[in-house]
Amino acid sequence: MVPLDRLTLEVIRNAAIYASEEMGVVLRNTAYSPNIKDRLDHTCAVLTPKGELVAQAEHIPVHIGSMAVGTRMIVGWLEERGEILGPGDVVMTNDPYLSGTHLNDVTLLKPVYHQGRLVAIVADKAHHVDVGGGNPGSIGPGARELLQEGIIVPPVKIVENGVLDVEILRLLASNVRTPRLFEGDLKAQIASLNRGEARIIELAEKYGTDRLLEAWDEILSYTERYTRHRLAGLGVEGVWAAEDYLELQGNIAVIRASLELTSDSVRVDYSGSSPQVDEPLNAVYGVTVAATVYALKTVVDPDMPVNHGFFRVVEIEAPEGTIVNPRYGAPVAAGNTETSQRIVDVVYRALAQALPGRVPAASCGTMTNVMIGGSGWAFYETLGCGSGGRPVGDGVDGVHTNMTNTLNTPVERLEIEYPLLVVKYELRMDSEGPGLHRGGLGITRAYRVRGGRAVVTIVSERCSRGPWGLEGGKPGSPSKHWLVRSDGGRIDLPCKTSITLEPGDTVFVNTPGGGGYGDPCNRPRKAIVEDVLDGKISGDRAQREYCLNEAPIGVRGSGDR
Repeated sequence: MVPLDRLTLEVIRNAAIYASEEMGVVLRNTAYSPNIKDRLDHTCAVLTPKGELVAQAEHIPVHIGSMAVGTRMIVGWLEERGEILGPGDVVMTNDPYLSGTHLNDVTLLKPVYHQGRLVAIVADKAHHVDVGGGNPGSIGPGARELLQEGIIVPPVKIVENGVLDVEILRLLASNVRTPRLFEGDLKAQIASLNRGEARIIELAEKYGTDRLLEAWDEILSYTERYTRHRLAGLGVEGVWAAEDYLELQGNIAVIRASLELTSDSVRVDYSGSSPQVDEPLNAVYGVTVAATVYALKTVVDPDMPVNHGFFRVVEIEAPEGTIVNPRYGAPVAAGNTETSQRIVDVVYRALAQALPGRVPAASCGTMTNVMIGGSGWAFYETLGCGSGGRPVGDGVDGVHTNMTNTLNTPVERLEIEYPLLVVKYELRMDSEGPGLHRGGLGITRAYRVRGGRAVVTIVSERCSRGPWGLEGGKPGSPSKHWLVRSDGGRIDLPCKTSITLEPGDTVFVNTPGGGGYGDPCNRPRKAIVEDVLDGKISGDRAQREYCLNEAPIGVRGSGDR
């Protein structure tokens, strides 16, 4: 057979990426829940027959990296039991210790056959708004074991030989608070896989099965070679250590990382991190891999291809029984959303020592999960925040950062679908970390209940320690939440809480700003004045934190920190 030429290889590589993107479009367009249709809380990918990641859409980093681990584990789990995925089969699971995130994320895999040979696996993962458990939304601070977080589904054929198993679907839908949304979103995932399968079969028919399998191997090998070349180009070798903290209920947990860079490999060792906890902040190994790889890629080369070739260059040691690799049964719901963010922060801190001038200050370090639900309904979203100040510019205001890539639910959709009103939605003045390049501003979002009773759950981080600055930059403002009762009484809320809301009650959620980069006294006066006139920084803060000796014109009052 004639060797695969570079032009054909690039066509196949980009076609696989586009197949993943098209799968995401189908999933979004056919999903029922706002969490998937509007917030885009899903990810799609194409993998080799062995479960190695070949191509992915630009979806959610924590899903993507964990899928590279989870798919191989699921395939291995099936092989150990002698179960074979045949043409037309779809296997589903939400077991986080296999699929790699948390119970809300339901993973579906479908084998792609051409002329009787397995040529690929297409996969998608989507966050279902509720999977049972102790509170609406299924992510809560009170879980002490995985069983309390919702229904656990081991790998099971939800579709066999093209036929949907309605009995399994009925069983699963009966164990969640939003059965209509669960069923609709699951069928949307199946439709997404069908589109991916069709696109891969088109490639196999055009280029041949052997050529397609050869292309998968070469795509991964190229990325491996490219990554080693980029590491050699950094001209840096050595070992650097860093640590950061998670806020437990009445305590803290530490994440420690030792980062070793050589000319052709990277090793990250999390030895010394806290033991696993009886709170849902444990991050399964797939999450730890995803966060580590994400942080490394964004610093080594943000534009490089992402596939399993990169994973061949990175060694990750996460001792079993720790908060970054718990033993089976520990609760993990917020490990996916919160601990993943802190792992990124720790790896960035180490990389900032190894490669100064290439790493931003800390972004908010939390996804800020907000769940509200009552009889027969459940709402879930994560909120944006401030990204960290960068070596070449300010952080970005009010965005989702690092391990998340979702959106806030549009206010109009939220108010149509749920008995809620959004009474405040704005950037949070004075929440940035001051610096030569300031951190981005956090968000204030307030929800009012307009129906019957509801339970609100908030799971967030960075309440006691704001996101750190770099090179003399100052920390961003911490999270801050409170509840205003219908009679005007105010209750300050901890970072992780569940509380009952009565009609007319309003909960205020305030996300952190990003850390600053560089000495704030060196920030140009013009930039400070513009921020004050735009209502992003108050005049007194400009004088106090940015060494501005005269108050800018048009000062508006101090913001809440």
